Amino acid sequence: MAAVPNEIATAILDLRSATLSLVAVVLKTTDLEVLAAELEQRASVTPGLFDDEPIAIDLSRVRDDDSPVDFIGLLALLRRHRMVPLAVRSGSFEQMAAALAAGLVEAPEGGRQSFEPVLLAPSPAPSLADPPIERTVEIQLPPKPPLIIDRPLRSGQQIYARDRDLIVLALVSHGAEVIADGHIHVYAPLRGRALAGAGGNLEARIFTTAMEAQLLSIAGFYRTTDEPLPTDVAGKPAMVRLAGDALLVEPLSTRA
Repeated sequence: MAAVPNEIATAILDLRSATLSLVAVVLKTTDLEVLAAELEQRASVTPGLFDDEPIAIDLSRVRDDDSPVDFIGLLALLRRHRMVPLAVRSGSFEQMAAALAAGLVEAPEGGRQSFEPVLLAPSPAPSLADPPIERTVEIQLPPKPPLIIDRPLRSGQQIYARDRDLIVLALVSHGAEVIADGHIHVYAPLRGRALAGAGGNLEARIFTTAMEAQLLSIAGFYRTTDEPLPTDVAGKPAMVRLAGDALLVEPLSTRA
């Protein structure tokens, strides 16, 4: 095979780090018939909601199930609903092995604090009988400042604030998507999708001055337009928080 000159090879491709936002699909059963019925119901209410959406399968709720997960059937089911399954996380050893064999990759666990390992020097003048001991401690890094967006977001646009909060100072249109590993603040009408706590932070919240969202999510728990917003929050200042497995949408004006 002919050699490729260095200057040509360099121009052919570049290798760079990239960040891909994935929606987590949290399984609460391994029964594909039950899952198929649920997906059909959601698709009938909000068609096209997850079209071409890259997803990670979260097995934390079924990792102790005795029934094995039929990943081949599961992937076919998700693709039939226009999802793009790429990764898997939080399963048992057997589940993760089966998932990797089916072509998925392992996604990192969410909600972990950032740390850097620091090696401490051994005590001075150690004796030959007592070799130096390495100790590792975890140092929590300061949080990142929030990502601030001061322009309107049109349909099809997506903003992801990785490892920090997101502040949007303009309209989030229907079909636009705002994602943050922390909190989401929208000081304008929120009409698109808002996904807070994307890395697994159950304490994340969503705030907006005009709640008209197409989809709300905190740490993988969803609320869509198939469940109408209460009249005291629809189009008004509101906050979204997670209580157990349910998302609560509450008016901001009545909170102490």
